[in-house]
Amino acid sequence: MTNAALVKTARYASLLCCAILSGVAVTVLFLELALRQLNGPAYIRVRQVEFAFLTWYIGAVTVPALVAVVMLVLCARRAHSTALRPAVVALVLLLLALLVTLVVNGPVNVEELGWNAPAPPADWARVRDRWQITHAVRTVVIVLALGCVGVAVLDRPIPDSSGHGGTET
Repeated sequence: MTNAALVKTARYASLLCCAILSGVAVTVLFLELALRQLNGPAYIRVRQVEFAFLTWYIGAVTVPALVAVVMLVLCARRAHSTALRPAVVALVLLLLALLVTLVVNGPVNVEELGWNAPAPPADWARVRDRWQITHAVRTVVIVLALGCVGVAVLDRPIPDSSGHGGTET
């Protein structure tokens, strides 16, 4: 693969994957706001059903997004491009979102899977609120990462296949 093709692939893949990840995060945020109207048993049942689909899907979107942004950072670094700074910020933001997932949201998901929907624990609303607040923070971070990727990839010349002719990535 030529240098120009690699750069182009990294650009489009990072933008596409981050856009999909942002879309999923925003959709879940709005879904969760709607679910606040449910009582404990109904909320827990919906959450348990959504885990079966969303857990693997979010993982399947997050991993390629991280890989694509890492590739974008590496291409920008190799080309000494002004795209490096926003690409690095995007990567740091995605890693922060992953950290929030691993420290708060993931463990809450596992905890909620073990709940008995007809007889929710007394603190189910507090746990729901903690999950929703950290998901809102995570969503903002992911959308900011998408913005940084957009800044990194837009309006930058692509070097030709010889590595000359364009100095930006």
